[in-house]
Amino acid sequence: MSLNWREIDAVLHELSLEGSHIQKIRQPDFQSLIFDMYRPKDRFSLLISMAQGKTRIHRLTKQITNQIKLQRFSQFLRSRIKGGRIVEGYQIGSQRIIKITVRRGGEITILWIRLWGGAGNIIATDEKGKVLDAFYRRPGKGEISGGSYFPESELSADKTGDKEYSIREFQGSGDFNAKIENYYDSLDQEKEVSSLQSKAKNVLSKLLAGNENKLAGLRKRLKEYENFGKFKLYGDCIMYSLHSIKKGDPWVSVKDFTAPGEILEIELDPQLTPYENAEHYYEKHRKAKSGLTVIQKEIAKTERECGTIEDQLKNIDKTDEIEILQKIIKENRREPETVQGRKKPGLSFRSGDFILLVGRSARENDELLRKEVKGNDWWLHSRDFPGAYVFIKNIPGKSVPLETLLDAGNLALFYSKARASGKGELYYTQVKYLRRPKDGKKGLVLPTQEKNLSVNLDSGRLKRLQEECRII
Repeated sequence: MSLNWREIDAVLHELSLEGSHIQKIRQPDFQSLIFDMYRPKDRFSLLISMAQGKTRIHRLTKQITNQIKLQRFSQFLRSRIKGGRIVEGYQIGSQRIIKITVRRGGEITILWIRLWGGAGNIIATDEKGKVLDAFYRRPGKGEISGGSYFPESELSADKTGDKEYSIREFQGSGDFNAKIENYYDSLDQEKEVSSLQSKAKNVLSKLLAGNENKLAGLRKRLKEYENFGKFKLYGDCIMYSLHSIKKGDPWVSVKDFTAPGEILEIELDPQLTPYENAEHYYEKHRKAKSGLTVIQKEIAKTERECGTIEDQLKNIDKTDEIEILQKIIKENRREPETVQGRKKPGLSFRSGDFILLVGRSARENDELLRKEVKGNDWWLHSRDFPGAYVFIKNIPGKSVPLETLLDAGNLALFYSKARASGKGELYYTQVKYLRRPKDGKKGLVLPTQEKNLSVNLDSGRLKRLQEECRII
């Protein structure tokens, strides 16, 4: 609620502006001005706010950080009245219009501070009422340079309207100015707390959704891994029936020697020989067996994280400390990563605790290699097909888990010419084992000490990664 005219009178009575010098003019936001004042044995700041529903004037004791650059009207005031002396400052009757007359040298400037809730303004005129400039320029009302504004001759000084006003009781200690400042600080804090609570809920909800999607993918993978024994069975059955399978067959029907009378329909890769298809299933068995424990640990960790986030969400409305809310937002919001204000090239994904970087072109690959990765980071690329470089950022003291390697492998395959086949061969090594060929094309590297990785595109895994993707 804005100050009424009696409260404005009380504020001005305590301030006694006459004789004060304007040392500095600040504009913290688009609705306020601050004058830093000086008079013998006293320095103080004066806040003038045009905020709708909170138009006011009072002494300011707290520190306010500038959120914007100095605007046009503030620059004008600096050139016109900075260093000037206030000759007089009073309210026109009961009209909530304050007249402040400033003398600097032989020049007089009058500031008309109109504290009307829906039409507040600060208008600077000369002694004859000619408008020099205004905080809000309103041509329709003549509140623009060259217009005319002289409210003392237009308004009745004793007009108070039908409503009787009194000075309200404001909580707090100190004089009336101090209580007013405390009152509006409380309003601003309540508004900021409400805004931060809303932001925190939004940030946590997005984080929870991402973790729940990740959890769904992990549980799906767990089901596949829990049946890892079937992959060995498929390999054994193919080896048992090598004589009846030929390269190019998409399927094979074989007897299940673990269940007499049962027939198994096993999918084959037509590009592989029967023996290579058997090896393919043996490899899947080894990966699933070793990955089962990793998946179970990752599921438990992600479930704990979801529980923590849910608890935070339940308690947000009970949290009214600005610092705590800001910390929650900062710790859980995933912002685009920048280096010295420069955006990183390519795409960034999160896999557990690891960051995956993807270069989608020769330029992005080259920039990532030169500026964003180090020797102990891991590099992946599709074999025999052009495509993206995928990097796994190293975490000191932690080895790359299988799930993260498969995440990176899926990205490398997805962002390559091998995507259409749905599967492919990759190789990977650490960045320190990459060599740039002499006079090679931009981004071209030759790997050494590389290892092989066979990957089948997993739509669930890709969806989870892409939902957490941050374009940087």
